[in-house]
Amino acid sequence: MTCIFCDILDGKIDGHFLYEDDSHVSFLDKYPIDVGHSLVIPREHHERITDMASEDVGKAFSLVPKIAKAILTATGADAFSLGQNNGRAAKQIIPHVHIHIIPRYNHKGTIWTKRQISTDDELSELAKKIRSVI
Repeated sequence: MTCIFCDILDGKIDGHFLYEDDSHVSFLDKYPIDVGHSLVIPREHHERITDMASEDVGKAFSLVPKIAKAILTATGADAFSLGQNNGRAAKQIIPHVHIHIIPRYNHKGTIWTKRQISTDDELSELAKKIRSVI
C-alpha cells in the first residue's frame, strides 16, 4: 500500500518541513484549513494511534507545544486546535498517524471543513518563517 506521508519522508514527494528528529517530522498541510495548518507524524508508519506503543504516542504529542508555539509566533494566530483521526469513519484521509495543528484567528472564526489551496511558494515561505522560530 502506498502512503503519501511515507513518500514525503522518502523524498519522493516534496514536503514543507518545519521540524525533524530521528523519530518524527512536522510539515505544513498542503490543503490547510487555515494559514499555518501543520502536521506532526512519526517516521515509522502506523495507520492508527492504537497501533503504536503508548510511549511513542506520548513522544509524538510532546512535540506539539514546541511546534504550535512556533506556528503561533510566525503566523500571528490567536489560538490553535488539535485534531487526530483514526480510521476512515473518523475522516482520516491519509492512513498514517498524524496530529493536526490548526492555527485559529479571532477575526476568522473557527471552521473545520473549509480547505484552502496554497502555492508551493507560499508554503515554502511560511515553512521557512516557522522553522526560524523553532
